[in-house]
Amino acid sequence: MSPAPVLLAGGSGMVGRRTAQYLRAASPDVPLLIGGRDLAKAKEVAAVIGNAEGVALDLTADDLGLGGREVGAVAVFVKDDAISSLRFAQARGVPHVGISSGASEIAPEVAAYVQSPGASAVVLGAEWLVGAVTVPALEFVKDFRHVHDITIGALLDEQDTGGPAAAIDMRRLGEILPAALTRRDGAFFWRLGEDAEARFRAIDGTEMEAVAFSPFDVMGLAAATSAPNVQFNLATGVSSTRRRGEPMSTEIIIELAGEDHAGQPLRTRHAILHPEGQMPLTALGVAMVLERLIGLDGEPATPPGLYFPYQLLESRAYFERLDRIGGKVMTLDAR
Repeated sequence: MSPAPVLLAGGSGMVGRRTAQYLRAASPDVPLLIGGRDLAKAKEVAAVIGNAEGVALDLTADDLGLGGREVGAVAVFVKDDAISSLRFAQARGVPHVGISSGASEIAPEVAAYVQSPGASAVVLGAEWLVGAVTVPALEFVKDFRHVHDITIGALLDEQDTGGPAAAIDMRRLGEILPAALTRRDGAFFWRLGEDAEARFRAIDGTEMEAVAFSPFDVMGLAAATSAPNVQFNLATGVSSTRRRGEPMSTEIIIELAGEDHAGQPLRTRHAILHPEGQMPLTALGVAMVLERLIGLDGEPATPPGLYFPYQLLESRAYFERLDRIGGKVMTLDAR
């Protein structure tokens, strides 16, 4: 019996298309629905992907314009202000992952889940690049008995547009979220004004000016580690690779401080880098979350619940796939 198709809402965009490629490479037999407002573009992408169909979507309709078509999972790459895609997934009893909401926009999705907690698996996917920070960070934390400080520095190259949907998300979040959720001395608060200014060293040691940002990583890492201090800072500028004459890249700096298993002070500094920018990492995270949700990784499908990506992604598998798509994990000087 053929599996129900996976719906990629916004699947004809840059990240959606790359996600479809990763899903197709890992699971050739799973059909895909490439959904978008531009049917011709969706059909064009579907033809290239194979075992896929382009469909026109209406995010204002309860059935998304699909009528009674069977769907096995839903991933949304655009901001769905009406959460129509989530309600559609819950009504069908299928998993849903969205990647565009900010920390202060989480309420409608959580409320929809709380209203129908047994309907489907709902993934709050707006961690930075869908697990590219949290999954590695939680692996690195295993070297600690207690971690006191988690500081994330994300560097987007100014040439890395990430596609129209990503640009719209960043612009919207910058306008409505001038304050950034942070944890300090165990308390959550919103950094604003001068307190939101930050600096961090890029992979090549260059000091970058940054601003506080609050993807779901701050909440997730605080909950998963109990670290009393968690912050996320975002810089836009010239990436380390481009400074040495190579193409732009995206880089993530993960700094941890605490005590090792012998009770001695420990500081570590790691980096995640991809030479093609933010898009491949985002697409990888969505693809692997979808595979886990519907059991394409060989394990039972994920039961109904409310999840962050890091709760679904196993670090060893993630690092293997990251390496396969050209990403790098680096250990840096922790001074």
